[in-house]
Amino acid sequence: MKLSAIAAALHARLDNGSPETDITGLNGIDQAGPGELSFVSNPKYAAAARSTRASAVIVAEDFPAIPAAMLRAKDPYLSFARALELFHQPVRYAPGMHATAVLHPTAKVGAHAHIGPYVVIDEHVEIGEHAVLLAHVVIYRGVKIGSHFFAHAHAVVRENCRLGDHVLLQNGVVVGADGFGFAKTAEGRWHKIPQPAPVVIGDDVEIQANSCIDRASVGETRIGRGVKIDNLVQVGHGSSVGEDALLCSQVGLGGSTEIGARAILTGQVGVVGHCKVGDAAIVTPQSGVANDVAAGALVSGAPAVDHKLWLKYSAILPRLPEMARALRAKAPKEKE
Repeated sequence: MKLSAIAAALHARLDNGSPETDITGLNGIDQAGPGELSFVSNPKYAAAARSTRASAVIVAEDFPAIPAAMLRAKDPYLSFARALELFHQPVRYAPGMHATAVLHPTAKVGAHAHIGPYVVIDEHVEIGEHAVLLAHVVIYRGVKIGSHFFAHAHAVVRENCRLGDHVLLQNGVVVGADGFGFAKTAEGRWHKIPQPAPVVIGDDVEIQANSCIDRASVGETRIGRGVKIDNLVQVGHGSSVGEDALLCSQVGLGGSTEIGARAILTGQVGVVGHCKVGDAAIVTPQSGVANDVAAGALVSGAPAVDHKLWLKYSAILPRLPEMARALRAKAPKEKE
C-alpha cells in the first residue's frame, strides 16, 4: 500500500515522508527494514526510532522528529493494530455444512453459516447468522448463540449456555463445564453438587485457547460484554466478570468471585472464592487475592496488598537474614 493510503485509513498525519512510498509489511522497530512500517508507543524506544531502517514509523502526535517518515496518531499502539488489519485480512470461510457434521433436526442455524468437519450441534440449539464452527466443535443441547459466532477447532459449549453476538472461542475452550463443587459426607467421602446453572457470555467476548468457564449450581456464571480472556484461564462456578475486563494467562478465579468492569488481572493471578475485585483495579503478576480489592487499586504480592507497600516488602526481603543476625547479636546486651 502507498503510505498516503495507510495514513488515510488510520486517520494519521504524514510527516517527513513521501505519500508515494510503498509499504509492503509491518515489523518491530528494531527488526523493520526498507518498505516496512513500524511504531513507537513507549518513549524508551525513542533511540531505536531514530536509528530504525523502517520506511515509516507510527508515532504520537508530539513525538520528536526522526529521519524516517512518521505517521502521527493519537494512539500509536492502536493505530499499529489497525495497520496490521490492513495487511492481514482474516481467513474467509464459505457458507455450507460439511458432510460429516451432525446437526439435530430441532437445531436452528442462521444464514451464511460455515459448519466444518465433525461438528456436532445438539437439539434445540439456536445460532445466529454468519457463524463459523470449525472442525470438531461441539454445541450441547439448549444453547443459544448470537450472530457472528466463531469457534475454532475443539471448542465446546455445554448445555443451556447463552452467548451474545461476535463471540470468539479459540481452540480447546470449554464453556459451561461443571463447577468444582463437592460436599463431604459423614464417612469423609465427596458427594457431587449438581451444577445445572448456565454460563452467560455477553457480546464481543474473546476467550483464548484451553480456557474454561464453569457453570454454577445456582444463579449463573457471567462474562460481561467486551471481556478478553487469555489462554489457560479458569473462571470458577458462579463468578461474574465485568465489562471490558482482562484476564491474562493462567489466572484462576475461585467460585463466586466478582471482577469489576475494566479490571486487569495479569499473569498467574489467583483470586479466592467470594472475593471482589473492584472496577478498573489492577492485580500484578503471580499475586494472590485473598480479600476484596477496592476499585482503581493497584495491588501486588501474596496475599495481595497495595503495590507501593509490596515494593517496600520486596526491598526488605533480601536484608532479612542480615537483620535477623543483628537482632540476635543485640539480644544478649539487652538482657545485661
